Amino acid sequence: MDIVILAVVIAVVALGAISGLVVSSRKKKALPPAPPSSPTVTAPPAEPHVGEEAETPRPEPRRTVEEVELPEAAPAPEETAPVVEPEPAAEAAAPAEPEIEVPEPTAGRLVRLRARLSRSQNSLGKGLLTLLSREHLDEDTWEEIEDTLLTADVGVAPTQELVERLRERVKVLGTRTPDELRALLREELLTLIGTEADRSVHTEPGVGTNGEEKPGVVMVVGVNGVGKTTTTGKLARVLVADGKSVVLGAADTFRAAAADQLQTWGERVGARTVRGPEAGDPASIAFDAVKEGIAEKADVVLIDTAGRLHTKTGLMDELGKVKRVVEKHGSVDEVLLVLDATTGQNGLVQARVFAEVVDITGVVLTKLDGTAKGGIIVQVQRELGVPVKLVGLGEGADDLAPFEPEAFVDALIGD
Repeated sequence: MDIVILAVVIAVVALGAISGLVVSSRKKKALPPAPPSSPTVTAPPAEPHVGEEAETPRPEPRRTVEEVELPEAAPAPEETAPVVEPEPAAEAAAPAEPEIEVPEPTAGRLVRLRARLSRSQNSLGKGLLTLLSREHLDEDTWEEIEDTLLTADVGVAPTQELVERLRERVKVLGTRTPDELRALLREELLTLIGTEADRSVHTEPGVGTNGEEKPGVVMVVGVNGVGKTTTTGKLARVLVADGKSVVLGAADTFRAAAADQLQTWGERVGARTVRGPEAGDPASIAFDAVKEGIAEKADVVLIDTAGRLHTKTGLMDELGKVKRVVEKHGSVDEVLLVLDATTGQNGLVQARVFAEVVDITGVVLTKLDGTAKGGIIVQVQRELGVPVKLVGLGEGADDLAPFEPEAFVDALIGD
């Protein structure tokens, strides 16, 4: 019995020993291997791809700088040509200055005036010579002579005077050779136009109200459409050609782009333009223009006024205001009325109304390149008592010239 119990005990003990060995062996297999004597550096884990879980990084032992293996650099992007930004031009802040032009001298313009008028097949000079050359000058012929003069806008009273003088002189002369008739007609036309008037444009500097030297001041007036702003720009060219410095006053604030147009004319010859806001006070701009001319010691200030309709009393009164305000600096030396030579009697009506508002000192006749209406010169001078001082010959920049009666008449009747 004792032997049996002892055998059971031994069996239980043996079974327990065997079980302990098995558990110990399993634990040994589960333990990680012992770290080596020198640590092995491994590359950092790769970036996880989309949809994959990132592995939890394990802590790594401290490494020296020499042991650290830097990850391979990403490939450089494909090189492209560098974009070179253009350097801003020196004039980027302001528009390039226009090239200064050298206007044509006055002498050349007078020669061109005569040549142009001579080429035009006008009805005044050549028509009169043809009629006067008839063998018999009866009443019908004299009536045709009158019609020719009236068609050319010479006017009724001047026409009657000219016809009477021609009749008397032809009767006394007797023989009428072509040369004699031409000389006779030239003399009578010059008498009609007048050769004694002062036709110079007065632009000499004077003394202002404060005792300082002031430039010559010229106001340019006229209705819309007669070429007033253009005439102001062309007059600036005439004065610059004569060696004068000019300041322009853009007092026409009612017509769109009038100031821009005048400034363009000024820039071509190096003349400064004083301007203000659109629809601003014209009198204020005219005042500032003269003030600027005094400060710059300019020789001449040209003031372009708005193209007033002569039927609007309020606007005409404002034109008078412009002149009064400018005269605070000193006297206005010239008030030039611009008329379209082709308007005939309507131009004469304009002249009368303007003369009532401001003291007209001279007339500028534009569009005189066709001389069929050239007789308006006679009527305007008689109505206003002032001479025609400048004539416009065409659309060119230098197609403005001083008016000379002798050159005009010679061009009408030929040499």
